[in-house]
Amino acid sequence: MEDPRRSSPAFTRNAEPILDVLARLLPDDGLVLEVASGPGEHAAFFASRLAADRTVWQWQPTDLDPDNLTSIDAYARAVDRGGQILLPAKRLDATEEDWPVARAAAMVCINMIHIAPWAACEGLLRGAGKVLAQGGPLYLYGPYKREGRHTAPSNEAFDASLRARNPEWGVRDLDDVSALAAANGLRFEEAVDMPANNLSVIFRKL
Repeated sequence: MEDPRRSSPAFTRNAEPILDVLARLLPDDGLVLEVASGPGEHAAFFASRLAADRTVWQWQPTDLDPDNLTSIDAYARAVDRGGQILLPAKRLDATEEDWPVARAAAMVCINMIHIAPWAACEGLLRGAGKVLAQGGPLYLYGPYKREGRHTAPSNEAFDASLRARNPEWGVRDLDDVSALAAANGLRFEEAVDMPANNLSVIFRKL
């Protein structure tokens, strides 16, 4: 039988640095909702590494692509045979009003908002404002402009390549994302420099 697990080239580069941030950020119990889990490598890695120090804790992966949902569940079977920590993947379209998860202690979204229309970022932050418990963190990872400017020539080139593929895609300005977050009851907390000129951006539900 063909292995349904997909792979992401960025995973090996960013998994450990992201883990370092999540380890200090995520709560010790509750549900972590991951939006746009992609192939599922991050979900499997974080769930297996972080659950050891947490008692009542679950990771809910989601994605829009049916093939990614299949891949996520294949990764989950490899690391969590009981299905108690890494839950079965759910379909989630961030732009839709109704999400398949009603409440989460924390949310994680890696490398989505620049490879999606702005409406997906709007939906993500609107959903976070509804789903996150008070005080719950929203963790975003990816490239950002700061004060309207790219932080590195490589990010500028990447932005141009994204927009050439789809005019609705592109590297977002952190000020625009923060303003949208504030409109949905989320307070900007910090931005952490990461590999390849990316940022870990942390918001918290008021």
